[in-house]
Amino acid sequence: MTMTAPRVVGIDLSLTATGWADNRLGLILTETITSAAQAGHLAQCLRMATIVRSLCSVVERGPAKPELIVVEGPSYGSKGAGTWDRGGLWWLAYDSLHHYAPIAVVAPSQRMLYATGKGAASKEKVVDAVARRWPDIKTDADNNRVDAAVLALMGLDHLGYAPVFMPAPNRAALDKVVWP
Repeated sequence: MTMTAPRVVGIDLSLTATGWADNRLGLILTETITSAAQAGHLAQCLRMATIVRSLCSVVERGPAKPELIVVEGPSYGSKGAGTWDRGGLWWLAYDSLHHYAPIAVVAPSQRMLYATGKGAASKEKVVDAVARRWPDIKTDADNNRVDAAVLALMGLDHLGYAPVFMPAPNRAALDKVVWP
């Protein structure tokens, strides 16, 4: 008897291209939600709300309720004008998504560690590692989709459904996550 993996959704939040990955019946689907910059406070707020509504739609239209949602945590070392907006998007998304399933928050360095075995890796190295280890996951080499896939895979691994063997150095990333 084979056990079907639970539904886990991974989300890499971004104002321009939010990546999502959804384990549906053993197949990890990935896509992005794109958004153009908006001028003005109200327009920016509406932009963020649209991204969050799109994410909620992804979660709602699956074949079953997710057992877990895994979101990349904020990059606390980031600087610049967009940091405030990204923080706003993060909290709006968290507030909306926690109604669907428990949420695990993964630091960017732990996502990189799980994918590559190193806690500091370029976007290209993460994309290459995912393409090599999980060739069936279609990401079109889009780093937003790749990051979301890694988050979903971490959630599956945490729940005991790792699709492939992961070396101990990579799996050490799971120990740093505060799981719900």
